[in-house]
Amino acid sequence: MKSSADHNPLPPCNKPGINEAGCDEAGRGCLAGPVFAAAVILPDDFSHPLLNDSKQLSERRRYELREVIEREAIAWSVASVDNEEIDHINILNASILAMHRALDGLSVRPGAVIVDGNRFKPYGDTPFTTFVKGDGRFANIAAASVLAKTYRDDFMTAAHADYPVYDWDVNKGYPTKAHRAAIAAHGVSPLHRVSFRLLNPQLELWEKTN
Repeated sequence: MKSSADHNPLPPCNKPGINEAGCDEAGRGCLAGPVFAAAVILPDDFSHPLLNDSKQLSERRRYELREVIEREAIAWSVASVDNEEIDHINILNASILAMHRALDGLSVRPGAVIVDGNRFKPYGDTPFTTFVKGDGRFANIAAASVLAKTYRDDFMTAAHADYPVYDWDVNKGYPTKAHRAAIAAHGVSPLHRVSFRLLNPQLELWEKTN
């Protein structure tokens, strides 16, 4: 099994020399809270042996890398779309909107954009390319994934203080068994995405037949 120490450094970007921004989101599959997105422009010569898709990193590594990214990036920005907006426009559109907002927040206008996944909408006249599993292929997308993930985790950890029954400090709003059980027991909070299936389908079936 390979560890993070075995990871080869990702290339800094797909098109060097044009201030290319990498974009990624975090929290798309959650039951509660905003979806977060980040945009990052890295120097052409940027390299870090541990930088990878945030899902492949430990929490400690993600926060260590966040400090590196924020210190060494040419520009970076994090933005979000809240649960009410998600319910209104759906999670796909919300994820893209969050990435557009992150791009809006950059202090340097990108010459091109590369995005993790296979869906995006034009950002003005800036050329863009989507890459499936791009967060494991390009350093600027990986950096965006780290920022989006850590800032969203910070939000959900803070929200846990207001709504401790859902254990958001542990599950960060994802659909764990315990999270669904808490929704069944206590109802929804103001941060839940009511357009999502919040209860366990098996529990709903049991209630209908008993």
